[in-house]
This record gives sequence, C-alpha cells and structure tokens, in this order.
Amino acid sequence: MSSLDKMWVSFAGIAFLIISMGLIYLSRYKLKNGIFKFLFALVAYVLLILGFFIMIFTVFSGPTGGA
Repeated sequence: MSSLDKMWVSFAGIAFLIISMGLIYLSRYKLKNGIFKFLFALVAYVLLILGFFIMIFTVFSGPTGGA
C-alpha cells in the first residue's frame, strides 16, 4: 500500500471516530426514543471499533520505503 493510500485510510479512520463521537452524544443526550437510541449507539460503537482497528493498522504498518 502506498503512502498516499495510507493517508486516505487514516482519514477514513479519523472520520469514523468523529462520527461515532457525535452519534454517541446524540444517543445519550438528545434522543428520547429507545429504538433510535439503540440504533444510533450501535452504529456509533461499530464505527468506533472500525476506527480503532484502522488506526492500529496505520500505526503498526510502518512507513513505506522508496523515493
């Protein structure tokens, strides 16, 4: 994977983490309906886990060699 591809993957991971933060906030403090709270929280935690694994991949895959 090239350095540019790793950059875009890391941006996706950052976006997943930011979106999950917003969805968790909505599900805890703004929504009153139990079904919507559950669905928003479920999507938020899935995105949080995906963002975590993307960041782990980005950090531990190391730099790419080459000029």
